[in-house]
Amino acid sequence: MTDPHCRRQTTKRRWAAFSVVATLAATLLGVPVLTQSVEPIVYTVRFPEPHTHYAVVDAQIPTGGRDRIELMMAVWTPGSYLVREFARHIEGLSARSPEGAPLAIQKTRKNRWTIETGGAPSIELSYRVYGREMSVRTNWVESDFAMLNGAPTFLTLADDASRPHDVTLELPEGWTQSRTGLARRTDRGPHAYRAADFDSLVDSPIVAGNPAVYEFTVEGTPHVLVNMGESGVWNGPASATDVEKIAAELVRLWGETPYDRYVFLNMITEAGGGLEHRNSTLLMTSRWATSARSSYLRWLALVSHEQFHAWNVKRLRPIELGPFDYENEVHTESLWVVEGITSYYADLVVRRADLSTTEEYLEALSRQIRGLQTTPGRQVQPVALASYDAWIKYYRADENSPNTSVSYYTKGAVIGFLLDMRIRAATGGRNSLDDLMRLAYERFSGPRGYTPEQFRTVADEVAGVDLSAWFARALDSTEELDYDEALSWLGLEFAEDADEPDDDEEGWIGLVTRVADGRRLVAQVRRDTPGYVAGFNVGDEILGINDYRVLPAEWNDRVSQTPPGTGISVLVSRRGALMRLAATIDSRPSEHWDLTPVDEASAAQEQQRESWLTGR
Repeated sequence: MTDPHCRRQTTKRRWAAFSVVATLAATLLGVPVLTQSVEPIVYTVRFPEPHTHYAVVDAQIPTGGRDRIELMMAVWTPGSYLVREFARHIEGLSARSPEGAPLAIQKTRKNRWTIETGGAPSIELSYRVYGREMSVRTNWVESDFAMLNGAPTFLTLADDASRPHDVTLELPEGWTQSRTGLARRTDRGPHAYRAADFDSLVDSPIVAGNPAVYEFTVEGTPHVLVNMGESGVWNGPASATDVEKIAAELVRLWGETPYDRYVFLNMITEAGGGLEHRNSTLLMTSRWATSARSSYLRWLALVSHEQFHAWNVKRLRPIELGPFDYENEVHTESLWVVEGITSYYADLVVRRADLSTTEEYLEALSRQIRGLQTTPGRQVQPVALASYDAWIKYYRADENSPNTSVSYYTKGAVIGFLLDMRIRAATGGRNSLDDLMRLAYERFSGPRGYTPEQFRTVADEVAGVDLSAWFARALDSTEELDYDEALSWLGLEFAEDADEPDDDEEGWIGLVTRVADGRRLVAQVRRDTPGYVAGFNVGDEILGINDYRVLPAEWNDRVSQTPPGTGISVLVSRRGALMRLAATIDSRPSEHWDLTPVDEASAAQEQQRESWLTGR
């Protein structure tokens, strides 16, 4: 007997290959010629009362003459590994025949509905979508603009997501523009688009309103930066100039432009985050981010990170991440490549584009190393397991997560740095991680993807040495990473703390606290700190030290002013019960994770460092 799961996967792969051809046709002719004979699902999205945060979706669903069809809504969206139950925001679902007669709908699963069609060739579907979650994965609708993602917006045929999906927006009065990575349907009006299939629809966020738009060309390929919400504060022209430099550097690094155009959808909404798509990205930031050097560099790194994904994951991808199963979790051990290596390059590309100084880049890399080395969970969870468990750990973090888990973004970025230097050292500077990523892209950016073993094998090939033992320690164990080879190659070192007299040493208890409603509360208890040993719990309200009251604003100063080695009694309230905890103040652990050039670097080290920082 053939496994039904195998049949489904075979069908998905066939449709994935079909989708590639259809997308190419769309690029060349504007309408996917190979899918013209397949009747599309046609959506009209309206915003009759945008201030209520609702979008209204009307859809024409082809039935193929079947008496019953089944509709599906995705439960997660690619690039964000958490089941988000998007169907919870659907309401008022109704169906009609072409003549307007109501049709019976039955909900069969949390995200599926069956409709009795009566044999009609198509049906009319209507529903409302509530959108007021300001994230790059979800929807937001308000009086000034709308931001729609495909997964939380559109229902599709459960058994035929390969057909074209057309979307037409009807904008409220005063809204003038809509922008997306989807192909325009100019024959249907100014806000009409076509997706070759459901994958393309999910992979193409749409924004509408009155954004500022900046267009530029990189190696003959059009790019556009869409700034929604500049408000006279965000520096639009400067941001567009710098985004163009990042795009040019990324194209130079990879050696090709894999899309026919690219859209940066920059939502200036006092939120944060970014999500990659095949020919676009959805970003979020603060209107004040261009006002300060540090925040602006973080935004530039976000731009770099998300566009890097146009190569790394949207095309060069782990075998598990496609074709997509939108109804079930999809596990992979390779997010350290997908997100970690991308995070390593994010700040490096900003430096290579001459948008940051060497000192600023070394500080950014130091933050990543410091973030890893001060997380107790690095000694508990291997990074390959952190990737596999993203669905249940990374996206479901709690107060104990730093003690039990490690970020595949952070550790993956540090591993990317060390792997880069290992390849450079092994080949005498002839090859680098750049070469590994380009070769992996050449080998595996087709419809199949790569296995963890295949990626490691390509790394061996580029390095010219067997890296299996190194990968086993870095990816599959919790052993501490070795920085010596990398620092020696680059002529860098971790700066020592300035010597301070012992009597000026500050006290430290290791608790992470916060102030809420006028109370000082314990928010996190890091493993092996004085607070952990003393038995503090998350949620404890700190009231006093020894026989004296400690006001919320005084806690940090009182601890830092207590000499290391001093025993104290801390009065806390735990769920209303008063108790005393005995703790011994310690000195803050030295954090020697600030990268700096050695005083007397050799000419070779300086040349190697320059090659790394410029990519040339």
